Amino acid sequence: MATNGAVVDHVLVEENLHARTVILNRAHRLNALSYQMVSRLHEVYTACEKDPEVKLVILRGKEKAFCVGGDISEYFYGITEGGNWRIGVKILENVITLVYKVATLGKPQVSILNGMVMGAGCGISIHGRFRVVTEKTVFAMPEASIGVIPDVGASFFLSRLPGFFGEYIGLTGARLDGPEMLACGLATHFVPSIKLSLLDEALNKVNTSDPLVISAVIDEFSEQPPLKERSAYHRLDIIDKCFSRKTIENVISALETESVKEGDAWISEAVHLMKKASPITLKIFLKSIRRGRLQGLDQCLAQEYRISCHGFHVAQDILEGYRANFLRKDRTPKWEPSRLELVTDEMVDLYFSKVDNDVWEDLVLPVRWNSSIFTVAKL
Repeated sequence: MATNGAVVDHVLVEENLHARTVILNRAHRLNALSYQMVSRLHEVYTACEKDPEVKLVILRGKEKAFCVGGDISEYFYGITEGGNWRIGVKILENVITLVYKVATLGKPQVSILNGMVMGAGCGISIHGRFRVVTEKTVFAMPEASIGVIPDVGASFFLSRLPGFFGEYIGLTGARLDGPEMLACGLATHFVPSIKLSLLDEALNKVNTSDPLVISAVIDEFSEQPPLKERSAYHRLDIIDKCFSRKTIENVISALETESVKEGDAWISEAVHLMKKASPITLKIFLKSIRRGRLQGLDQCLAQEYRISCHGFHVAQDILEGYRANFLRKDRTPKWEPSRLELVTDEMVDLYFSKVDNDVWEDLVLPVRWNSSIFTVAKL
């Protein structure tokens, strides 16, 4: 992007002794990842991995957001104006291979999630070794509300949260704060934002890739914050009871029953959010998370690639979600199918099969030195 004749680099890299600080520098778009940014991040991570002087990578976002996801407008205009769903596939492949590179990076990554983190922002941070949150952190996976199936390894990390909490936050798009992320395991540390500059200074003095040493450094600035009284995480019993049901219809029915008995506001909000979301996206995402419990990260990413490619090929709910939420902003998408009961098992199963197109191929992730660590282990 050019501003007053000057070219703005949307990915900044600071070299400090044995650390490399990577800064997402697209604050006017809340650091949403463009295709060019993802390509640049590929280059940066490759360079960091090859440089023996680099011991750790620090990833942060500029200003009030970490990263709110991928730039969905690129998918939209690629499909509509470009007239070729393969444009979306190319962007998707670029993102997924970056997520895998982060997950299998040969150096520890410390992600500073001080602000909003959504979608692809989750993909490039949650799979890293250390995830530091603050009182300003807001996490969400709101893809179902815009007709998009998460494609950044969400079926891997959500399926490994306690009980069925992953289904809850994935299917509803409910927001979590820093303490909630720490409690459920999405974050490894909580550091008050006022201490981040001190943490940064300490990390830049580290001369080792030993995760125990790096964790001890972060521990010096960490706290154990209390959960808010009304946090849904306090009600894992109800979440497990409802979100363990076999179908989305059963989940919603169970929630409505609990709402009558308990009267908790978060239950009513969960029902409301799910009823607004794309019906077919909800059903696909539920199946994806359930399968993810028995898959390694590479399998989850390959599965999500298939699903999203089908989504680009059909494009109905993706385009409608973008129109309703970002173009006209009327927030009244016309989903197809329009109701959960109209979404058949055959419709859902199709998204998990190979795309029936002569030029389409399954995703083949590169061989990485430590890819075997991502089997079916916990986060």
